[in-house]
Amino acid sequence: MRSDTLIVEDVMLLLLDDERGTPAGAGTLHYILGGAMLVELALRGRIETDDTSRPGVNGAKVLAVGDGPLPDPLLQAAYDKIARRPQGVQTVLLTIGAGLWKPVTERLVERGLVRSERKRVLGVFRTTTWPAEDTRHEAELRHAIHAALEGGESPDARTAAVIALLSSSGTLPALRPALAWSAEVSARAKKFENGDWGAAAVSTAMTRHAAAITASSAAVSITVITTIT
Repeated sequence: MRSDTLIVEDVMLLLLDDERGTPAGAGTLHYILGGAMLVELALRGRIETDDTSRPGVNGAKVLAVGDGPLPDPLLQAAYDKIARRPQGVQTVLLTIGAGLWKPVTERLVERGLVRSERKRVLGVFRTTTWPAEDTRHEAELRHAIHAALEGGESPDARTAAVIALLSSSGTLPALRPALAWSAEVSARAKKFENGDWGAAAVSTAMTRHAAAITASSAAVSITVITTIT
């Protein structure tokens, strides 16, 4: 499996329909991608949550920690936004997730994982889609997810994070090939969503906590948006 992609790239790749090139959960994409960045920063030890603050509507506050530059410009940009001042997790999800789909899809195109296709709808409206190009990395991601949810295998922290984010966003059923849904598979997905990663992140309690609050905040926001629309 590739080791040079960010979690946000893997999540976006899985959300994109291989043939149509459109993302699942498009209406709440900013929360999903923002959550992926938040968990990546937690895995790298660059954010913490303020457990002494009252969660409230906006969630626990996210704090930037650590010194030195990050190895990726997308991560650095997200970190810099968080470092300006402590903010609630839902605000952070919007702040770092808004518009993130564009640079992420551009990176997937540059990596040769998807291709960019511009079309006209009804001969008037221009639209861009990103159908699959090289599916090998995506197939490995899907295999790891299936192994964890259907086979009960213990995944690495990155795979656990991807499962948590897809589960919280409600897009896990959009995976193709589809998961063989059962009570056991549903229960395992919910555990990942709640931050119960087992042996996958023994030394990253902060990451599990960040994933849990990200998932719960995204789920609440998605529910509100769905209700409104």
